[in-house]
Amino acid sequence: MDLLFGPVPSRRLGKSLGVNNIPNKICSYGCVYCQLGRTSNFQVERRKYYSPEEIFSEARSKIEKIDRNDIDYITFVPDGEPTLDINLGREAKLLKSLNIPLAIITNSSLVDDDGVREDLMNFDLVSLKVDAVSEENWKKINNPDPRLNLDSIKRGIVELSSKYKGRLITETMMINGINYDKEISQIAEFLKIIHPSESYISIPIRPTPEIWALPPDEGILNKAYQAFSEVVNKVEFLTSSEVGEFYSTGDFEKDVLSITSVHPIRDDFMDRFLKRYGKDYDTIEMMIEEKKIVKVLFNDHYFFLRNFRERVSLLH
Repeated sequence: MDLLFGPVPSRRLGKSLGVNNIPNKICSYGCVYCQLGRTSNFQVERRKYYSPEEIFSEARSKIEKIDRNDIDYITFVPDGEPTLDINLGREAKLLKSLNIPLAIITNSSLVDDDGVREDLMNFDLVSLKVDAVSEENWKKINNPDPRLNLDSIKRGIVELSSKYKGRLITETMMINGINYDKEISQIAEFLKIIHPSESYISIPIRPTPEIWALPPDEGILNKAYQAFSEVVNKVEFLTSSEVGEFYSTGDFEKDVLSITSVHPIRDDFMDRFLKRYGKDYDTIEMMIEEKKIVKVLFNDHYFFLRNFRERVSLLH
C-alpha cells in the first residue's frame, strides 16, 4: 500500500501531498455520503497502524523527487479517520522536519480525547467536520459508532479551538432529506463559538453509499451560506471538483459558473456584473432556462447559485 499520494490539487489546501496513515475504511463514522463507500470496520479506539519512520521515509523520498513549489501542504487525508492512528503525533513531528506546512482533515469524532487534541497541535492546519450539531441529524448523516457521544465531541472541538494556534477550518456536508429548519442556525451558533478562519459548505459530488444522499435544494445551501457568513469571515462552497480561485476570463458564462460554484451572487452584484460584460438580463434568464444556474429568494434579495443538483443527479 502506498502511504503517500499526490500532490493533488485542493481548493482548501492548494497542492497537497497526501498521507494515507489508516487502512481502507477503518473509521468511527459510516457517513451516508462517503465517496469511499460503506465503513467496513468501525473503530473508536486508537491503535498502531504503520511505522512513523516508514511514513517519514516515504515522504522524504517522494519530496526529493518533486519540486517543493509543487507542494503547499503535507496532508493527512487517508481512507479512514486519521486520528485513530495512535502514532499521529510522532508522525507529525517527524514530517515537520521537512519544513513543509502540515495539515489534517478529520471527522472530529475523537477530538474529545486529550491525546488527539495534543497531537493536532502539531499541525499548521486542522480541518474539522461539523455536519450537524443536533443528535438526530448527526446520527442520520454521520452514522456514528454507538460508543461516540456528540456532546462530548462538541466540548472537545471547543477545547481544541480555544488553544489551537494554527489555521482552523470547518467543513459541513449538506444533503437532501435532512431537516435544516433549526440545524443551520444551530451550526452557525457553534461556529461562532469556535471561530474557524474559514468554513466550507459541501455537497455530495460523487456516488454515495446511500442513494438518497443527494444535494439539498439550492435555497438551503444559500440559507446556510448567509447564516455562516454572519459568524465566519470566509465561507465557501465545495460543490464541484473544480479547483482554483475565481478570476476574470472575459467569458461571462464561464465566470458566472466559476463564481457560483464557490458562493452565491446577489442580485445587485449580478446587475453590476452584467454591465461590466455588456450583457443584459436575458443572458441570465437563458442560463436559468438551461438549468446551469438557479435563482432563490432570501431576505428580500435574489441570489444566483450554480445548479448543483442537476449536475450531481447524473451520478445516480
